[in-house]
Parts: sequence; C-alpha cells; structure tokens
Amino acid sequence: MAGIVFKILFAVMMFALPFSVSAQTQPVSLSTLVTMQNVPFEDCTRIFKMNAESLFYLTIASINANRFNIDEIQSKTGYILFNAVNKEFLAFVVKLDSKNSLLRITPTNNIYYFQPGIVLNIFRYIDLNDSVRPVTIKTNL
Repeated sequence: MAGIVFKILFAVMMFALPFSVSAQTQPVSLSTLVTMQNVPFEDCTRIFKMNAESLFYLTIASINANRFNIDEIQSKTGYILFNAVNKEFLAFVVKLDSKNSLLRITPTNNIYYFQPGIVLNIFRYIDLNDSVRPVTIKTNL
C-alpha cells in the first residue's frame, strides 16, 4: 500500500515540477523591459559587493553608457539626478560597510510607472563591470 502511494506521489511530482520551474526561470522579454508598467520599489534597490566610491563612479558610467542625460551630480552625498525617457530619476549610493554598498534608483515624483529596463540596465552594466575600480589619473599642471 505504501509503495502505491509513493508511486502516485512521485508521478504527481514529476508532472508538477516542470511547470513550477518553467514559470520561475523564464527570462524577461524585451517588450517587458520597454513597456511602461508599475515597478515594485524592491526592484529599484540593490546591494553590491563593492565600496561606495566604486559604485558611485560605476553608476555614473552606467547612466552615461545607457545614454541618459545627467542633470546633477553630488559626490559628497552620493546622488545623481538624471533623465531617462522624459522622466527624472534619482540614483542614490549608500555605504553599508567597507565592502558593501546600496544603490537605489527611484523616480523623483514617486510614481513608479515607468519602463523597468531603465533600472535593470543600470544594474546589469554595474554587474558586468564590477571588477573595474576607479583609478586616479595624475596630471602635470
């Protein structure tokens, strides 16, 4: 009796497992990244394993690489004000400890109805270039 119950449960798990895994591992399509939608606040915040200075400069480089317009940079407080697709965003870098920093990118009007690709592309650029650290360039003036 126990063997039959085990075989039935095993068969049910074999049929149910592919459906639950495929629903979780589907990549985000390009149309989803470009279409305006409500973006959860949690998707706009991410912790990186690098110091705050490196994250700040990589964020500037990422905004520039995505061809967004930077309006204002405040390096002492760690924020960058930029425009993307006719919407204004604030990127804010916070030092958590010596090896971890947080990057939060939020719309300045607190309306989270925008293309999620704006934030995700910045995070992806930082992930791809996280091994690059800022270098001081000496000038002869």
